[in-house]
Amino acid sequence: MSKEWNSGKHRTKGIKQEEEYAVLVGLVHGQQTEEEVNEYLNELEFLALTAGAKTKKRFIQKLSHPDTRTFIGSGKVEEIKAYLERNPEVNMVIFDDDLSGKQVSALESTLKVKIIDRSSLILDIFAKRAQTAQAKTQVELAQLQYLLPRLRGLWTHLERQRGGIGMRGPGEKEIETDRRIVRDKISMLKKQLEKIDRQAATRRKSRSKMIRVALVGYTNVGKSTLMNLLSKSDVFAENKLFATLDTTVRKVVLEGVPFLLSDTVGFIRKLPHHLIESFKSTLDEVRESDILLHVVDISHPRFEEQIQTVNKTLEELEARNKPTLMVFNKMDLYREKYFDELLDAETKAEIENELRQKLKNTYEAENVFISALNNENIQELREKVLAMVKREYQLRYPYQVNPWY
Repeated sequence: MSKEWNSGKHRTKGIKQEEEYAVLVGLVHGQQTEEEVNEYLNELEFLALTAGAKTKKRFIQKLSHPDTRTFIGSGKVEEIKAYLERNPEVNMVIFDDDLSGKQVSALESTLKVKIIDRSSLILDIFAKRAQTAQAKTQVELAQLQYLLPRLRGLWTHLERQRGGIGMRGPGEKEIETDRRIVRDKISMLKKQLEKIDRQAATRRKSRSKMIRVALVGYTNVGKSTLMNLLSKSDVFAENKLFATLDTTVRKVVLEGVPFLLSDTVGFIRKLPHHLIESFKSTLDEVRESDILLHVVDISHPRFEEQIQTVNKTLEELEARNKPTLMVFNKMDLYREKYFDELLDAETKAEIENELRQKLKNTYEAENVFISALNNENIQELREKVLAMVKREYQLRYPYQVNPWY
């Protein structure tokens, strides 16, 4: 299969819908270990699969700091090039870190395939998943903000390679024209979002007398499945990253006590800054909520790091100090991975109780262990949520007559 690639021509708008093949590249630098980078590449592989690309091979480079021209050094680039020549079906290389425009251009020129970094991959998935006008506008804004500082690197094909009189090409003018177009488009999208935000704020104001509970957590931890269980609704849930982009709000009534439950976009390590900025309006549901249900995939080998990522994002949203219930989901998978088959039920229960107490002390929050898929401990979850909602009603609306008191 021949792979025609014209370096510097109009860049791909994202991964195509049909299946493609990729190699992944990770860099071990600073305080990172190879084990950590391999775990990060596991997540990158899942991101690639979500976007529609199958991973054929991984490359890991160890450097004290990223190479300014190729990010991974010329030796590793030649190694990847040799592999690509032997495997012509592979048509993209995905990096687990962000690259500059010039790094992308240099790598494309050498490797003759698409070069995609982590942020552009996530933006591609968001673009594919966006359904509502708000989500589509937010994604487009994030894409343009990501593109703007990289325009110079992407336009090197328009610049003359030699200096001197008569050798000055139109490249700089083209860059400035494009920058102006991109900035104007960003300004227009921001105005559109402001209008959408005002409409959303009006809707939230109309339901201000009800306690609001928000599901938060790392992507693919089971928030949407839990939303369906608690609200008895049919919210889209799938075993892929970022299955939910648009905030879904449902009215839930537990033992006669009403409250609003919202399902929000999942967080992720190295979430592009522009996405956080663009999606802040969607995440207003988190900022303005009264209670957080922080859902955690306890079966994940690095769930503590995922908790830190979520907490860091909550701090950016100024929502870290709200009453929080830690919901440790996927206990069925946790037992499969970490429990010996010969353990009796009593020993398993003892280990789980010790784990629950340890996590409660570590994160200073009430918790519950569940399996949303198997409906395990859902009743205990409902009881804990109900108690928190009642407490918030008493604190926020002490003079309001509520029939459930």
